Amino acid sequence: MTKLAANLTMLFTEVPFMKRFEQAALHGFRGVEFLFPYAFHMAEIGDQLNLYQLDLVLHNLPAGDWAAGERGIACHPKRVGEFKEGVDEAIQYAKALGVKQLNCLSGIVPPDLPREQALATLVENLRFAADKLKKENIRLLIEPINCFDIPGFVLTGTHQALDLIAQTGSDNIFVQYDIYHMQRMEGELAQTLQENLARIKHVQLADNPGRFEPGTGEINYRFLFAWLEEIGYDGWIGCEYKPKTNTVDGLKWRAEHGV
Repeated sequence: MTKLAANLTMLFTEVPFMKRFEQAALHGFRGVEFLFPYAFHMAEIGDQLNLYQLDLVLHNLPAGDWAAGERGIACHPKRVGEFKEGVDEAIQYAKALGVKQLNCLSGIVPPDLPREQALATLVENLRFAADKLKKENIRLLIEPINCFDIPGFVLTGTHQALDLIAQTGSDNIFVQYDIYHMQRMEGELAQTLQENLARIKHVQLADNPGRFEPGTGEINYRFLFAWLEEIGYDGWIGCEYKPKTNTVDGLKWRAEHGV
């Protein structure tokens, strides 16, 4: 059975953040995810999850100054201390909110920094984070992101992510596979999902072009939902898309796709 999680950073933005949990539950979601919880007290979020009987399936490690355009600091050699502090903060929130997996946004390669040095820093930071999270029974995820939406992002492909995981030597790092991003970078969605299923622990969706809801673009989501069930994927699928009109009207795609 397909398990859909509403991404509250992208959906139900017509209402304040703390009202989005109620909207997710009213529209049939049993799970939610979002970018960051850190602007709120963990008890505030926990109250909403308990009130509406929702699972928080994912959030990210702190990722630097988001408003200023930063998209992660894990590949920044001069910010290793900040990254490690962020891991500790993320663990506190995850334990309080019952989150079993955290995503690390790898970041944009800093200007004038050799790419090899950025990747070496990323490997060391991932190893550190994975070890700390493992002690708390929390999985670490890494997400390849397309280079069109975020130019300069250090991690852009599935096989690159798998190679980075191998370099860390960790058994506690997995792939967050975003269908939209990987359609833009690679294609071969079904085959990639099947071949790497053991390492893929979270899936996200949006259609292309536009990053709108399924059914608005070129991706055959009716096939992909059936395919994920056929190959045995039993994790959550995060709905991380921009509603083409508004959230509620856009949710008609679920009935049209049988999920």
